[in-house]
Amino acid sequence: MDVLRIDTRPDLNKPIAICAFAGWNDAASAATNAARFVVRRLGARRFASLDPEPFYDFTETRPSVRITARGEREITWPPNDFFYARNPTGPHDVVVFVGTEPGLRWRSYTGTHATLFSELGVDLVVSLGALLADVPHSRPVRVTGSAMDPAVNARLDLQPSRYEGPTGIVGVLHDSLRQSELAGASLWANVPHYITTSQNPPATAALLRRLQGIVGMEFDLSELESAGERFMVEVNTALSANPEVGDYVKRLEAAFDERLEEPEPASQLPQGEDLVLDVEEFLRSQREDQ
Repeated sequence: MDVLRIDTRPDLNKPIAICAFAGWNDAASAATNAARFVVRRLGARRFASLDPEPFYDFTETRPSVRITARGEREITWPPNDFFYARNPTGPHDVVVFVGTEPGLRWRSYTGTHATLFSELGVDLVVSLGALLADVPHSRPVRVTGSAMDPAVNARLDLQPSRYEGPTGIVGVLHDSLRQSELAGASLWANVPHYITTSQNPPATAALLRRLQGIVGMEFDLSELESAGERFMVEVNTALSANPEVGDYVKRLEAAFDERLEEPEPASQLPQGEDLVLDVEEFLRSQREDQ
């Protein structure tokens, strides 16, 4: 079965591919929101997609149903779409992939990506991710970057990754790229672990700022920056009603300002699961009380 459906094969100029996957690699949807932002702002067109059937256990990653304007029921499967856009101001056109981390056949899944990128003549693949970290929301979002190839690290001013341990689809993708002799780099935004919001506009904006220099274009981030300001107000409002989490955040701020890798010895910090600030639930309760 051919898992890749190509509607049209674009002729691109030294494209840079941007990839983001919903799921384990996408805290607060920061990475997929950044990729979708690029698609919208560049007016990118979908040209290919992956059949989800071989790659998902649908009891774990369920499809959704909606009612169309005609009143008909329609099933929506986990999306895995490729888009392309021309770059009128720089040397690289852009390919964007937005998908969902699969549950099955990771090597086949990422191998399909590598084959398509090779056929398109992709110059560099940049994956976007976001992880939960011991960082305060009140400081600039930290974006880390790495690549397997020392030449790519030098070219993009990145650091080699020294991580060892469980990995997600991003790690497997970069291994497939390496085997196909494709250059790859990975950008990760650090998201505060104590905020249980479905969106984090500052983290999305931080990824896009770091991405700008790589793809050779500038994005208008004013809308995201306004959303980030509202996000900060909402979080600070929720913090004012939760002194324990507020004290923890102050300790994270002090550690951040001192450029420490760890905020404090773990034994001196409250347990992380006890320091969760459900901003959306707090704001809902505030509205209901008014």
